[in-house]
Parts: sequence; C-alpha cells; structure tokens
Amino acid sequence: MTTDTKNGNGRTGARRVGLTAVRGLTLALVGMPGAVLCFSLSLLSLALIPVGFGIVTTPYVLNGVRAFANWRRLLAAEWGGVRIPPAYRPLPKDANPWARTFGMLRDPATWRDLRWLPVDMTAGFVTALLPAVLLLYPLEGFALALGLWRAFPDEYWYGFVPVTGQASAFGAAALGLVLLFFAHFFAPRLLDAHFRLTRAVLGGNQDELAERVRVLTETRRDAVDASAAELRRIERDLHDGAQARLVAVGMDLGTIEALLDKDPAQARVLVAQARASSVEALAELRELVRGIHPPVLAERGLGDAVRALALRLPVATEVSVDLPGRAEAPVESAAYFAVSEVLANAVKHSGADRIWVDLHRADGMLRATVTDNGRGGAVIGAGSGLAGVERRLGTFDGVLAVSSPSGGPTMVTMEIPCA
Repeated sequence: MTTDTKNGNGRTGARRVGLTAVRGLTLALVGMPGAVLCFSLSLLSLALIPVGFGIVTTPYVLNGVRAFANWRRLLAAEWGGVRIPPAYRPLPKDANPWARTFGMLRDPATWRDLRWLPVDMTAGFVTALLPAVLLLYPLEGFALALGLWRAFPDEYWYGFVPVTGQASAFGAAALGLVLLFFAHFFAPRLLDAHFRLTRAVLGGNQDELAERVRVLTETRRDAVDASAAELRRIERDLHDGAQARLVAVGMDLGTIEALLDKDPAQARVLVAQARASSVEALAELRELVRGIHPPVLAERGLGDAVRALALRLPVATEVSVDLPGRAEAPVESAAYFAVSEVLANAVKHSGADRIWVDLHRADGMLRATVTDNGRGGAVIGAGSGLAGVERRLGTFDGVLAVSSPSGGPTMVTMEIPCA
C-alpha cells in the first residue's frame, strides 16, 4: 500500500508539473503578443488624441485592454487561485466619444492596466515561460546522450556542459536530470510568482479602499434602480394584463347573474368566455411569477433551472452542471437571470446553431460560462444587454468577461462570489 501511495503521489506530482508547464507556455505564447499589441495600440491611440483621431479610437482600444486584463484576471483565479478584482469606474450610457475617452483616462484602473502591460511582456513573460523551459530543456540533454551530439560537427554547449563526445553527452543528460528535479519543485512556484506579479501590478494601490467604496456605492445605486424598474414592470404587467382580465371576468359574472333566468343560452356563452379569461389571467400570473423568481429555481436549484431554461430555447443547447450544493438564494437568482440574458442575446443576435452552458463552483466562486458558435462581435457597451448583466453581477461583486472575435465563437464568463 505504501508503494502504491508513493506511485500515486509521483504521478500526481508529474501531472501537476506538466499542467503547470502547459499553462505557463500558453500564457507566454498568447499573453506576450497580446500585451505587445495592446500596449502598442494604446500608445498610438493616446498619441493621436491631440489631432482628434485618438478621441474616437481610445475608448475602443482601452476597452480591448480591459478585456485582455479581465481575461488574465480570470486565468489568475482559475489557474493560480489569485483573486484580482477589477475596479473600473462606470461611464454614462449616453457619453459622447470625448466624455468616454477622458472618463476612462481619469480612471486609476486604466493606468494600472497600462503599467501592467510592459511588466507582463517582460518579467511576466519570463516567469510564465520558465516552467515550460525547466520541463522541456532536460529533454534536449537526454537526446544528446542518446546520440544527438553526433549531429553537431563542432563543440555544442548544453547549459554549461561542452558536448564533444559520448561521455560529455552523458554529462548533459545528468544536467538534464538535475533540471528536471528542480522543475518538480520550482515550476509551480514560478507560475504562482507570475500570478502574484500580475496581482501586484493590476491590483489596487493605497487608494484601493476608497475606490472599493466608490464601486460599492455605484453598484448599490444600480441595484436600487434595477429594483425600482422591476417593480414598475410588475405593476405595469399586472395592470395591463391579469388585472384587466380579472375585471372583465367580474363584469361577465355580473352579466351572467342577470341573464341566468332571462337568456340561459347567452349566459352559457358568457360563462365559457369568463372561464377562458380566467385561464389566460392565470397563465399571465404564472409567467409574471416566473419572471420574478422561477419556481423551478426555488425548488430544484440553479442547475435544473438553467436546464429548464435551455429546453425552451429554439437553439440546441447543452448544459453541464457541477455544483456540489445550493448557493444563497440571491446569488442563484442573479446567476440565473444573468445566464438567461446572455442566452437571449445569443439566440437573438449571434446566429448560432449550438450553445454550451457550463456551471461550476471553484475557489469560493460560482462560475457560469456561455459559449456559442455564432458570428461573434459581442461587446459590453451602452445599449448592450451585456451591460445590464455586468451591472447585475456588480451588485454581488461579480465579474463579467467576454471573448467574441469577429467570426466567433463567443464565450461569456460570469463569476459571483458565493459561500
């Protein structure tokens, strides 16, 4: 049993080192070009502000930088367990390009993003790449020992070992073993250092507490506005729908009472009409209740509620759920309506013929991902349904990230802290 346990721990350790190397290589190969592109476009757009062209381009460029930074925040949380909460100031929905540009430039979080980009393309690149180097470089030493040294007519240096023959090639293999030993211990630490470096630059500074208070004030105001708008919607739907039908039923019943003796045939017609009106009123009340808090959500939980929602969609939708228990009712409700809004956007605007929904909990976060194979081009902005989703999640200190290149696919990821 002891041997089996050691073998199992060894395999687990090897898988961890391999996974760390793959993740680090992905960050290096994708993050480096992304950081260079975002930083170059930002400098160019800011330089063009004095001539007027940058007033138009800067909001789009900075939104791209924010999307890239939010993607890295999600990877830091998912791959490294490092939470980096964003704290961007909201902009007015009807802001003109001038107001949007200088509103974003007055936001301290914008300058944190811009300071982080050169750090990410230098020190961040090195700390992300080193785990893969520690794992892959020893393979070259082993290949030299197996005879690869013969392919080099002159002296070949492997690290600090000059390889000139089979004996020195075995020395290269020994050095590879040492590097592989170090990879087992240091590769995960190096990737952790990468994410901590990201948090140190992307995270808040001494003004973080004040910024946090301001963000909470904004989200509280959004929550109050959303609640007031929802109350007005409920009142309007009750007044124009169920209430009007119930009033009509009452009038029909009064007429029926008067006609029972005089005209029984006409009374029977009105009874049937009143019954139909009552059925329609009941259906409208049920639909109204479903819009406030779906019964299946209260009874069966978020997973079954989203599955029931997917069954009503005109697009083939696959739902994957990995939730070990129930979250708090407000969190479940916020997640349900956020997923519902994203699915509605996908059905209405993406042109997709397939949608995937993934719900799971990790590191104290409820994470929902909606992916479609549509045309792409989804953005978070004024007039977009995703802006409403972002405000809804912001009330719970949640995060919304969108990846939607032109041509698709679109992936919308939502995170809400939950116990």
